[in-house]
Amino acid sequence: VQVQESGGGLVQAGGSLRLSCTISGLTISGLTFGDYGMAWFRQAPGKEREGFGCINARGDKTYTVDSVKGRFTISRDNAKDTLYLQMNDLKPEDTAMYFCAADLVSPDCTELSLEVIREDFRDWGQGTQVTVSS
Repeated sequence: VQVQESGGGLVQAGGSLRLSCTISGLTISGLTFGDYGMAWFRQAPGKEREGFGCINARGDKTYTVDSVKGRFTISRDNAKDTLYLQMNDLKPEDTAMYFCAADLVSPDCTELSLEVIREDFRDWGQGTQVTVSS
C-alpha cells in the first residue's frame, strides 16, 4: 500500500486549502479504493496524531470532530481513487502535518472509525504540511 498526500502549504488565517490523497495497492481480496472507508489525520509538533474526520466507502456519509466541523469538508472520487479535504477558515491551531488513511476493517465512517484506523493502519504516507500564519 502506498499513500500520497498533497496540497499543503502556507496560508494566512482565514484562508483555504484543498488537500488530496491517493492510495494504491488496496486490492486486498478483490477490494479496491471504493470499498474502504477513509479518514484524515493530523499531527502537530510535539503532539500525537489525531483523527479529525472520515468518509464512508460510498462517499455519502462523513464525520468530523467539533474542532473542524463546519470548516473542513471531506469528499472522495472513487473513479480516481482519490480522497479530498477542503479546508476553509483556517486557524493557526490547524497547523500540522496532514495524513490520510484507509479503514481496512469497515466501509463505514463513525467516530469510532478514527480510533480503529489510528490503531490498525500501518502504511502511513509522509503527509503534507499545512502551516497557518496569524
